[in-house]
Amino acid sequence: PVNDVKFLEEELDWWYYDILGKGWEKFMRHVQMEHKAIALSIESQLSGLRVNEEMAKKAIVKLNLDPTQPIKWTKDDLYRLSRELRIMSKPMMIAANKADKSGAWENFERLKAAFPDYKMVACSAELELALREAAKHGVVEYIPGGTTFSLKNEAALSEKQKGALGLMQQYMTAHGGTGVQEVLNFAVFNLLKYKAIFPGGVSRLEDSEGRVIPDCFLMPEKATALDFAFRLHTDFGKNFVKAINVRTKLPIGKDHPLADGDIVEIMAKK
Repeated sequence: PVNDVKFLEEELDWWYYDILGKGWEKFMRHVQMEHKAIALSIESQLSGLRVNEEMAKKAIVKLNLDPTQPIKWTKDDLYRLSRELRIMSKPMMIAANKADKSGAWENFERLKAAFPDYKMVACSAELELALREAAKHGVVEYIPGGTTFSLKNEAALSEKQKGALGLMQQYMTAHGGTGVQEVLNFAVFNLLKYKAIFPGGVSRLEDSEGRVIPDCFLMPEKATALDFAFRLHTDFGKNFVKAINVRTKLPIGKDHPLADGDIVEIMAKK
């Protein structure tokens, strides 16, 4: 597992390097002749990888590179810069799957020791899938991310099924769940920094079936009320008038940044 992670890191680093270093000398001469800021030029070169000017500036400072003489940067400098930009623009965590297999936790400890800077979660996708399927068929009651589950009709189960579910319960008890939901939550909310926004009305939070705020939309970190309006429907965005924070019952403008957990009502022209 350690070598697998190292292989992936190096593949990504060389991918960035190939794009950044392609025609580097010619590219840098053009940059210097036009008196362009090197960080902005790097953003242009790597924009497809979501590298921005701020990242480039931070990486240049961290690596102690001279921003006024990029033509003098060596191939090693470019590789180090590529790696730093990869780390910034492609944050990663390690989902150590098959944690229910023999020897898995010894491997997990080796991974943690080898990569202390990564968020690492031991998980069992197979166990999570089995529990979700069992819940779908009414065998168990299980909420994804939960630390346990309960049997709904034990009398209808065979001894083999009871034994399998018993082993699942032992794992859940020992490790606090399957780990799959923890992986998803950390990737979405910590690495990608998305936020959960709920559509709702000041006077009504239920849908036609009586479910309270049943819908949830994951929005980027800097999403505004107008961004949310467009996410709900293009017409809401085009005809946006204002939004209302349902919790405070106060109006918010189109450029108002939303916070994780906000419940928002969009007002639009008909």
